[in-house]
Amino acid sequence: MHPDLQRRVQRYGWDKAAPDYERHWREPLEPAQRLLLDWADLQPGQRVLDVACGTGIVTLHAARAVGPTGEVVGTDLSDAMVAATHDAASRAGLANVVAQRADAEALPGPDGAFDVALCALGLMYVPDPLQAMKEMHRVLRPGARAVAAVWGRRDRCGWAEIFPVVDHRVSSDVCPMFFQLGGPGALAHVFREAGFEGVVEERISTVFRHASADDACGAAFAGGPVAMAYARFDEPTRAEAHAEYLASIAPYREGDGYAIPGEFIVARGTRPAG
Repeated sequence: MHPDLQRRVQRYGWDKAAPDYERHWREPLEPAQRLLLDWADLQPGQRVLDVACGTGIVTLHAARAVGPTGEVVGTDLSDAMVAATHDAASRAGLANVVAQRADAEALPGPDGAFDVALCALGLMYVPDPLQAMKEMHRVLRPGARAVAAVWGRRDRCGWAEIFPVVDHRVSSDVCPMFFQLGGPGALAHVFREAGFEGVVEERISTVFRHASADDACGAAFAGGPVAMAYARFDEPTRAEAHAEYLASIAPYREGDGYAIPGEFIVARGTRPAG
């Protein structure tokens, strides 16, 4: 897919997903976000960039950590996600948050403007992840760190059949990208190629729990990366797609709900001081 079309799919797809995203994904994503924030080691007064900030879950955690003397700039390609971050910061009374729409491959700000750069589960959607990491490297001051989290290997994510289920009915143009950084050392390699040093990477095995079939389908279809394609389905097509997806996760059924395995990868690196 042409990169411009890919960005368009991501922008408007996440606009569609924004209203349902946090309800379905706040808890499942917490292990990756927690490690990312631990590795970021945010300090009062720092200036932080949160790339692909989504609804602002990590952004708000970072804003509390850096305090009123610090600042967090949250960027996202989706207008709806940017609006959600802005609204969440306002409700929380966090005046040190700035939310703006921006492409991860062309970040706002001059060279060396930030103390820390974060990207929690957004890098795998970028047409050119290496260019995005180079941009994070550029906007960091010398000696500053970047931390990113992505999804792991496809064969370790039990919900992965959502992509062929959707693509069988309408092309989502997401599946080829989604696990591109999930292979051994792939995320760390992008960090090093972008110029970071002291790069480390950790895999996290986790379980995504859904209380019901409706919750499982809501997370997979309406609140995730295939939301734009799913919005084009009529009701019979939705029912058919739901049934096929639920059959794919049937091995993980627990009572009325599901316990679906998944994997995250978190990496960090430092912009050289010299």
